[in-house]
Amino acid sequence: MKLFSAVFAVFAGALIGASPLQADTFDDVVERGYLICGVGFSPGFATVDDVGNFTGFDVDICRAVAAAVLGDADKVAFKQLTTKERFTALQSGQVDLLSRTTTWTFTRDVAMEVNFATVTFYTGQGVMVRADLGIGSIDEMDGAKFCISIGTTSEPNLRDYFRANDMELRLEFRDTAEQVIAAYQREECDAYSNDASGLGAFRSGMADPEAHVILPELISKEPLGPAVRHGDDRWLDIVKWTVFALIQAEESGITSENVEALKASQDRGVRNLLGFSGHVELGAGLPEGWLYEVIRQVGNYGEIYERNVGPQTPRGLPRGLNALWTDGGLMYAMPFR
Repeated sequence: MKLFSAVFAVFAGALIGASPLQADTFDDVVERGYLICGVGFSPGFATVDDVGNFTGFDVDICRAVAAAVLGDADKVAFKQLTTKERFTALQSGQVDLLSRTTTWTFTRDVAMEVNFATVTFYTGQGVMVRADLGIGSIDEMDGAKFCISIGTTSEPNLRDYFRANDMELRLEFRDTAEQVIAAYQREECDAYSNDASGLGAFRSGMADPEAHVILPELISKEPLGPAVRHGDDRWLDIVKWTVFALIQAEESGITSENVEALKASQDRGVRNLLGFSGHVELGAGLPEGWLYEVIRQVGNYGEIYERNVGPQTPRGLPRGLNALWTDGGLMYAMPFR
């Protein structure tokens, strides 16, 4: 009963405190001529080089939305946000879209005026330790000190796990993932805890990756995905169906390499997916062929995954749960009809 009461209180508070209908983000982006997208600092998901070029899995989700709305995947201004800044930046309108390794949770979805479009990456929270500590399981870490970022789900997940297993937990907080990693490498803590995908990304960038071990357990569910503000249904639809298009294109065998040839196809399913069938674009107000532009310029979901975090990259992440449903994974697009 107490749990139900607490959940109801959060939900009711969200309804009472809900803001009026937000301005139409789609119109704002079109009028401005570029998308403002909030991203993070994680290798493989969002990094920037010395001349200001952004790359990564989350970056490509932003680029896909820009291609859908503006016809040009390069019309994006990226804003790197810390975990503490990200929701305020979205809620206040500093960014149009948040694509920043952000976990979809009840509280964030209901009480923080944030709508998650869909899941783009399934993972779970893991733990990385120095190999010389000889630790093989989280259950061997009673009294250990963990480095984590402020404002993430890592803290409550760790507290819940350690409490449930009657172990002592010590925490060392930092504002950004980079600061957490630096503290961990200076041995100011025993372990670093984050999404397992993030752990693999950061480990790959260390001077000696083999000196660090990612423990086998996952202690939580961490479905990551892009988020928009409450009260803007058209913008939510655009982001959601852009992601679904990436997934469906992979399932349908449509890639950045063959999409030009398929543009002339008379197959109803193909034309529907690429946005040349009429009714797909009318509801969202997007131009004819918007999904064609997404795939042509950014590629399908599999292409995005493989070039940024896949087995052939320094991140080396297998598809796992992020494989298509037809391959035993969880990636599943709603029907384009």
